[in-house]
Amino acid sequence: MKRTLSLFLGVLLTLALLVAGCGGSTPPAQNAPASKQAVELNISAAVSMKDALAEIQKNYQGKNPNVKLIYNLGASGALQKQIEQGAPADIFISAAPKQMNDLEEKNLVKKATRKNLVENKLVVVVPKDSKLEITKYEDLTKAGLQKLALGETATVPAGQYAQEVLKKLQLWDKVQDKVVFAKDVRTVLAYVETGNVEAGIVYQTDAAASDKIKIAATAPEGSHQPIVYPAAVLSGSKQAQEAESFLAYLFSPESKAVFEKYGFVMSK
Repeated sequence: MKRTLSLFLGVLLTLALLVAGCGGSTPPAQNAPASKQAVELNISAAVSMKDALAEIQKNYQGKNPNVKLIYNLGASGALQKQIEQGAPADIFISAAPKQMNDLEEKNLVKKATRKNLVENKLVVVVPKDSKLEITKYEDLTKAGLQKLALGETATVPAGQYAQEVLKKLQLWDKVQDKVVFAKDVRTVLAYVETGNVEAGIVYQTDAAASDKIKIAATAPEGSHQPIVYPAAVLSGSKQAQEAESFLAYLFSPESKAVFEKYGFVMSK
């Protein structure tokens, strides 16, 4: 009897081991594919690109939900100084080559990524209900025009271009006492919109963004250097691969349509 019981228990133990062995041979469950890691890209860009970049941001983030675009908009010269002082930035878009050149000389730009993105025009704007007869830059010398807004010539490319035009046309000495300087081109636009000045000089794209002003004159051909906006990934970028992907998107047909919608011309 004891022998029979021992055999019975032995069989049960063997069966238990077989079942356990079969269960252990089941392959482990595969992990679900990990979602793309969240990325923040800091983009320092000329404030004159504000409206176009806002639409591009919406389009790009819709297709790349893991990427968050953070814009730092301002005068190109001020942005340049921030970058030089170590402000976080992955991409820089300047309203003139000068600021990009200065950063490149200091090895703060990835030279291989630099390309001219868009171009712009320089115009005189006046309040929509203005009665002043201004059809050309020479009319800025008229007695009825007492205040003319320009961007700061030390830091604002639009102000630098405006001064270049006025000097080229030999008007600077005649209008200098009328000039009211602003921190960036959008502030110039605001001065005109509110009637704080009779006229201002801004980019064509800024004029297109407001229904409170009208374009009175366009800078003559050859009166200033071409208004070119270079773009590049910065050497200090910690998200270089993602930054280069977004930079490439700025040159895509989809972005081209947005830039042209807001009055920019794509660089060739």
